[in-house]
Amino acid sequence: MSYLDFIYKRHSVRKFKNEEVPLGDIQEIITAATHAPSGKNLQNWHFVVVTNKEIIRGIADTIVKKAKAITASINDEALKTGFLSRIHHATLFTNAPVTILIFAGHYPITGLDILEAGGATREEIHRLAAASPGIQNIGAAVQTLMLAAANMGYGTCWMAGANFAGKEIADFIQFEKEGYHLVAITPLGIPEESELSSPARKPLEEIMTIL
Repeated sequence: MSYLDFIYKRHSVRKFKNEEVPLGDIQEIITAATHAPSGKNLQNWHFVVVTNKEIIRGIADTIVKKAKAITASINDEALKTGFLSRIHHATLFTNAPVTILIFAGHYPITGLDILEAGGATREEIHRLAAASPGIQNIGAAVQTLMLAAANMGYGTCWMAGANFAGKEIADFIQFEKEGYHLVAITPLGIPEESELSSPARKPLEEIMTIL
C-alpha cells in the first residue's frame, strides 16, 4: 500500500446511488477543505451545501433558463446548438443527493498596487493577474474537499460549466456575501459504480522539467 493511495481514490463521478449523505460526513468533508492553504490565510471561500432536492432541481432549471436566454439572439445556429447541447453536463449534479456550490471572495494580489503605482505596462499587470492567486486558494480547497470525500467513500465531480449563470444561481438560492461569486460546483454522494477509473495522465517527461 502506498502512502498516496488516498489521492488515487478520487475520480470524476457522475452517477450516484439514491442514498443520503449524513450531515456529520458533510461537515467533516467541508472542514477538511478549509485546511487547504490560502494566501495571506484569507480563506476566501464559502461553501453552500444543498441537500433539498427541490432546490437542487431549481438550480439546474436556473442554469438551463440562463443558457436559453443568452443564446436567444444568436444567429449562428452551430454555435448556439453546440452550447445548448452541452448544458446537460453543467446540470449533472441533479443525479446526486448533495450539491455543493463553491464561492470565491476578493483576494488582493501581492504587488499589483506597486506595479500600477510604478507605471507598469498593461502586459505586466495582466501577467501578474493571470496567476489568479485568489482562485488558487479555491482550487486547493476544492481539491482537498474531493480528496477527503473520496477517502470517505464518496464521489465528486469538479464542475465549472455553470459559471455563466453564477449570479442567477446566487439569486435563486438567496446567497448574499459581499464580493463573492460562484466559481465551481460539485455533486456529492456514493458512486453508483463500484469500479471507477480516470483518463490516462500525460507522462512525466512531458509535464515535468528538472533543472
